[in-house]
Amino acid sequence: MTEKVAQGRSNRPKLPVYLDYQATTPVDSRVLAAMVPYFTEKFGNPSSTSYSLGREAALAVEYARAQLAEIIGADPREIVFTSGATESNNLAIKGVANFAHETRRHIIAATTEHKCVLESCRSLEEKGFRVSYLPVGRNGLIDLQRLDDEIGDDTLLVSIMAVNNEIGVIQPLTEIGALCRAKGVYFHSDAAQAIGRIPIDVDAMAVDLLSISGHKIYGPKGIGALYVRRRPRVRLEPLLSGGGQERGLRSGTLPAPLCVGIGVAAALASAEMADEAVRLRDLRDRLYSGLKERIPDLLVNGDERRRIAGNLNVAFPGIGADKLIENLPDLAVSTGSACTSTSVEPSYVLRAMGLDDALAGASLRFGLGRFTQAAEIDYATQAIADAVERLRLGTAEIPARERMKDR
Repeated sequence: MTEKVAQGRSNRPKLPVYLDYQATTPVDSRVLAAMVPYFTEKFGNPSSTSYSLGREAALAVEYARAQLAEIIGADPREIVFTSGATESNNLAIKGVANFAHETRRHIIAATTEHKCVLESCRSLEEKGFRVSYLPVGRNGLIDLQRLDDEIGDDTLLVSIMAVNNEIGVIQPLTEIGALCRAKGVYFHSDAAQAIGRIPIDVDAMAVDLLSISGHKIYGPKGIGALYVRRRPRVRLEPLLSGGGQERGLRSGTLPAPLCVGIGVAAALASAEMADEAVRLRDLRDRLYSGLKERIPDLLVNGDERRRIAGNLNVAFPGIGADKLIENLPDLAVSTGSACTSTSVEPSYVLRAMGLDDALAGASLRFGLGRFTQAAEIDYATQAIADAVERLRLGTAEIPARERMKDR
């Protein structure tokens, strides 16, 4: 599909150029086509299996469950549909803790986890749980020996994200899983940014709980999933009370169209992942080399090798990222997590890696994806380099909202 899209485009890219694929992805047209009938003709409630419309929806949901299971090497019975990765992370962390609170009360999470993981941990601290926040190195990776040292007899759960949403680094999941399994500790991973970008095998990686998001893999928003291991069994206390859907772990009527969408998105991602990674790595390197040529003091944030192909997080020393974005009206880029994009504070992920406020506040995240084209990369490279030059020379125009403040 990507080649067909490329052939149909002119050399001049459509504006704005979207380079924020870690924030969200557009729904693939093939995903949308599969979903549409379940909004209209096949609109039955998957729980209403006494008649054909309900049974048809239920079968579609189970097929989608199998598609999700396949991309991570799981059993379909281990997939629990949720509203997204935030709910999945909450259910994994709070669910395990609330079920086992009388036996173990220590949790370990990296300082660079997504906000929903960190806030879930903090809510458990208010209930008397002890949480250790594992530091990362300048490359954004955890220290396995430090993790080993932190695990004790009271440790219940380790939560380490597979791929960081800001800097794109890939944590050593197999090694973490082996360590946790050897110590009898549950291992949860937020894999929202990993699914469809790197191979995931929950058995080989000894993952017990794994969170998935639909809108990060060219599927719809409002749907996600949580993998919950059956053997050895992981027990959770549900967050929601209701009709007992999803084997009692997540009550509520399943949105069949969204389930179908995330299932098809997962199947497409599995089939196209390898080729897509090669193409995106080439485009990312093209962006970096183009910027580095014009901006020699450009700095890469995060490990340069252990990162997904479509991510580039860089610092522009001496340039405020917010000012740079204001001077790039034709580019859709961000300073970091979409969940904290309204904050004026420098990225907590970059600060956790050891960057000072000046460098953290001078950093932008570029996310490339399935529909990114070379012409867009070339346009973005020139626009960014020109904007940096104007800002350093002090010739950049003052944005309209700033001019209004002076009146």
